[in-house]
Formats: sequence, C-alpha cells, structure tokens
Amino acid sequence: MATRDAMVRLQRVAEAAAARKVDSTRHKCFVSYHADDMAAVEDFIETFGSEFLARSVGVTIEDDFIDSDSDEYIKRRIREEYLTDSTVTILLLGQCTWARKFVDWEISSSLRNDTSNKRNGLLVYPLPSMNNKARLPGRVRDNWREGDTDASYVRYLSYPTSSSVVRSNIEAAFNDRLDKSDLVDNSRELKKSNSACT
Repeated sequence: MATRDAMVRLQRVAEAAAARKVDSTRHKCFVSYHADDMAAVEDFIETFGSEFLARSVGVTIEDDFIDSDSDEYIKRRIREEYLTDSTVTILLLGQCTWARKFVDWEISSSLRNDTSNKRNGLLVYPLPSMNNKARLPGRVRDNWREGDTDASYVRYLSYPTSSSVVRSNIEAAFNDRLDKSDLVDNSRELKKSNSACT
C-alpha cells in the first residue's frame, strides 16, 4: 500500500508535468491506480501529464471515512475530498488493480452524479506490463461492452502511443458525461474488502 507521502510525491510529479505546457483547455483528471503500480503510474504521468491537470492523491487507509457502513457516505466523501474539481477519471490497470476496494470506491464515486458533484467520464488504460490485456474491475465491466463503443460508458483502450492520443481520449470521455449518461450502471455494491489477486 502506498503511503500518503508517496502519493503526495506523485502529485508533485503531476504538477511538474502539467507545468510543461500552458493550455487552458486541458481537463482536470483524477488518476486512479493500485499502489503496487506506482512506478508505472509515475511514468504515465511524466510522459502524458502535460495533456491534463492530474489529481493523483486518492483514498488511503488514513482516511477517516473508510470504516463507514454507508456506501452513500463513502462515495460522497470521496467526491468531496478527491474528485470534486475533476471531470474525467483515468484508471490505470496493473495486475491486481481489479481486486482493490479503494479503486472500486473511486470508480463508483466517479460515476456518481448529484447536485454538488457531477459525474466524471471514465477512461481506462492497461499499463504496459499488462500487454493491453488486463482484468477489469467489476464496476468497469458493468459499464463496458467489448467491441461496442456506442453501448459503453467506459472507454477501455490500449495504452496510448502519443500525447495527442491521450488528449483525444480524455476529450471523448469528457463528452461521454452528457452524451452517454443513460448508459451508466453504478448499482453494484461497494467492495467491502480487497479480493485475492491470483
């Protein structure tokens, strides 16, 4: 598990990457990942982070709401604490990302739409170590139809090959928030614990 310090360091990398470019049309993106993939996530942000404004500090064991029995309370607090000013969530998939409860919570909170926080677009990339084949978290599977982009809220795509591809994918996910809002399925109960990753 990543410590808050490691996540804060990653946020500094994101800020430095974003500072390489001046562009007021970039979207604010929350980056969701499993802490075991921190080095690959840092590479992604270092390589492509000039194309978006990244928020990379997410839910940790240190958060005071993680022991709540109320799914709605947990989702609301994640939106308030981490997602509130983002419009797209980028999920980076490694070997065990699918099994992590905090990742599920971040995805669910990204799909939540209420009066104070609007739903995020959801863009999913497998990390290079996965050779473009990663096991999907259940909530992502609920919102993605293989081979049918029109019937999918989630954009599950191959790892990007250029900054322009990332920029285009983020823009498409941003537009999906309105264009495909009727496709969102966020009915799955929040994961209560991590699954065994085998």
